[in-house]
Amino acid sequence: MDRFDAMRVFTRVVERRSFTGAASDLGLPRSTVTDAIRQMEERLGVRLLQRTTRHVSPTLDGEAFHRRCLSIIADLEDAEAGFRGAQPRGPLRVDVHGTLARHFILPHLPGFMATYPEIDLTLTEGDRLVDLIREGIDCVLRVGDLQDSDMVARRVAMLREVTCASPPYIERHGMPHTIEALEGHRMIGFSSSATGGILPLEFMQDGALRHMTLPSPMVVNGAESLVAAARLGLGLVQVPRYHIEQDLAQGSLLEILPAHPPSATPVSLLYPQSRQLSPRVRVFIDWVVMQFRNSETQVMD
Repeated sequence: MDRFDAMRVFTRVVERRSFTGAASDLGLPRSTVTDAIRQMEERLGVRLLQRTTRHVSPTLDGEAFHRRCLSIIADLEDAEAGFRGAQPRGPLRVDVHGTLARHFILPHLPGFMATYPEIDLTLTEGDRLVDLIREGIDCVLRVGDLQDSDMVARRVAMLREVTCASPPYIERHGMPHTIEALEGHRMIGFSSSATGGILPLEFMQDGALRHMTLPSPMVVNGAESLVAAARLGLGLVQVPRYHIEQDLAQGSLLEILPAHPPSATPVSLLYPQSRQLSPRVRVFIDWVVMQFRNSETQVMD
């Protein structure tokens, strides 16, 4: 193993806090990873990692060397990518919001993989704010307002939202034509993964955003369950338009109060500010931005 490859191994061990995790990410035997680190420490004459039975952490020297390695690796990858015909390559781990990815990302992935055949993509689904460094993830795609974090966030889109309900629900409770007419209606509660509380309904009225919470006989924490419950007539919901475009066209869901739409929902890509972006991460981020720009009917500028 040459020194650059050893640096890549070292940085992954530091980020994952695990020899086993780093070996899995890099597709190497664990023994190869431990040997690379041992030889590196012997060559430098310092201890880079503090090993315990539960995890691995960098020493002060290891932290300093890790920063230098990140810079050197990024410079090397940029230099290689600058030559004609050079392609981004290597493992790319991305965590996505599942419903969003199935609509905007997955249908177009064959084109991305054909353009960058040397990128090995691992796609996982979630909506929690993962620890990218510890879990070895390069970037995440998230929906909604972001909590403060030490990650860099790039907003890629604003999703149009719609208030809707099923025809059977409207038959029982009536079609509200004003916000005040929502008195006596019910909503399906959506539990926020960030706060644990139920998100209120939002309505734009006279240039200001008005919040309203209706009785919630049912609470869910997943987008698919929220839409399914709305189709069953259990209450009003507010969801991104792309998610129910087919329902609106078929009439299985009806738009409520179109003159008072909810605020648009941000979509963001996040990545660690401590890690310089590799070419494979940069091309993926740029590609994701383009997928949303190509969906003008459901995405706002």
